Amino acid sequence: MGTTTLQGAQGPQVTLIPSTFDNATKLLNVKSQKYVGVVTYGVGAIGLQAPRTANSFLPEFDEELTEADEKEGVHGRLSVEAFAVKLGAFFLRQWTEAGMPNPAVKNQEMVFIVGGYDEKAPYGRVFQLSVPNSPNPVEVMADGNFGALWGGQSEIADRLLQGFDGRIPDLAQDLLEIPTEARKPDLGEQLKQRLTVAIPWQLLPLQDCVDLSIFAVRSTILLQQWVVGIRGVGGAVDVATITRTDGFKEIQVKQITGDRESMRRRRGD
Repeated sequence: MGTTTLQGAQGPQVTLIPSTFDNATKLLNVKSQKYVGVVTYGVGAIGLQAPRTANSFLPEFDEELTEADEKEGVHGRLSVEAFAVKLGAFFLRQWTEAGMPNPAVKNQEMVFIVGGYDEKAPYGRVFQLSVPNSPNPVEVMADGNFGALWGGQSEIADRLLQGFDGRIPDLAQDLLEIPTEARKPDLGEQLKQRLTVAIPWQLLPLQDCVDLSIFAVRSTILLQQWVVGIRGVGGAVDVATITRTDGFKEIQVKQITGDRESMRRRRGD
């Protein structure tokens, strides 16, 4: 799933370089914490001279979590929130040590969506954070709410699932020449309430959740083949589930293959 957006240095200037790698890994999990999973989007690598992807840092992050447990005499799973807090602090440190811009320009951050189950909890929890500007996780869909969360190049998924492009609220008020003081800051939320596809998220079976997730990503991949712009979504679609009983479970993930298999995939055999 996905491409990688890099930041490059040209003298004193830092520029955003859209780089298409269909085999980039955006679905993350940490071996020592099997009841939590992470999806990342936005800037795909940290470091101007020697860039590293978020996925490449996971062994160090896992080791850091394990060492902290040993020092504190604790051996067990973290709550989803505690995991998200540690993840934000870890990647903020990597960002700072690599000399990346801080604060970062809007849309030039590394964003993380963290989801999972607390011990003995009947429902999962989801947190979102971004490095470097907002490293402290914020819970989304709290208080037993159900739904879907997506990001990155979201225009197509926005239109399919919430019924309108996310740019519509500002664009509509611009076209109507509504003064700043008279604008409705909650117009987007009001439109969502009226236009979002009526999916009973709280009743959706796990298989249907998997199918719907693949549909949203695959639809974006297919439509981007014909539109003008940066193709930011492509390649294999990685999917995993997290349940309170089995934890993180890979459903389909890309595999490293040799030349014969690569050629077959390119031909579509």
